[in-house]
Amino acid sequence: MVHVTPRRRLPVLTGILVLIALAILISLGTWQVERLHWKEGLLADIAARQVAAPVPLAEIEAMAAAGGDIEYRKVTATGRYINNKERHFFATWRGQTGYYIYTPLELADGRILLVNRGFVPFDNKEPEMRMQGQLTDQQTVTGLAREKLPGKPSWVVPDNDVAKNIFYWKDLDVMASSVGLEKADVIPFFVDADSTPNPAGLPIGGVTQVDLPNDHLQYAFTWYGLAAVLIVVVAISWFRKGAKTPQQ
Repeated sequence: MVHVTPRRRLPVLTGILVLIALAILISLGTWQVERLHWKEGLLADIAARQVAAPVPLAEIEAMAAAGGDIEYRKVTATGRYINNKERHFFATWRGQTGYYIYTPLELADGRILLVNRGFVPFDNKEPEMRMQGQLTDQQTVTGLAREKLPGKPSWVVPDNDVAKNIFYWKDLDVMASSVGLEKADVIPFFVDADSTPNPAGLPIGGVTQVDLPNDHLQYAFTWYGLAAVLIVVVAISWFRKGAKTPQQ
């Protein structure tokens, strides 16, 4: 009967652990490659949506109701702005601090679409500081559909200050209810207006920022690199042990 001594057991256990670690590192690298292909496809899709011809609001509504992805799809809608119910979202645009102006657009059927009309500097937060941009007649808005957020993005984001009309995250339901709009009458997504100039230049439209980091290739190289380093370290270690073993 062959007995395995503790000294012989240790290299076997080490080899098993090395193989497990190697498998994990390679799996993580492969997963990042798969994520890279997914992210590249997503970015290409978003780029195509942004240059596509705008579609009627009803088409985007139908897509949203069916559970489709409406984010960044180009849309057009016609109605009248309810300027006295605008909401202010704290934002930075091209290095300048200010607000995005979310104004309810009342459609012909009486329903409401919240439109991000664009950016105004901090000193132009109040409507009386930009009266020329407070459009009162019927308007046709072209922009990008933006999905309603399911909740606060992160605990580090401040709570919305509804009393002061300062929002730090886009809570569509509260934006609407805080100015007396019924939830049933509000379309459940936003539209970011395009860069069509407004009178006196405010708000500044076309502020949508597509910020989707794509670091998956870097992460893949990291995991595969660690796997390669592990192989080299183990090979050197085994080579040195073999060189030190006395010949029988």
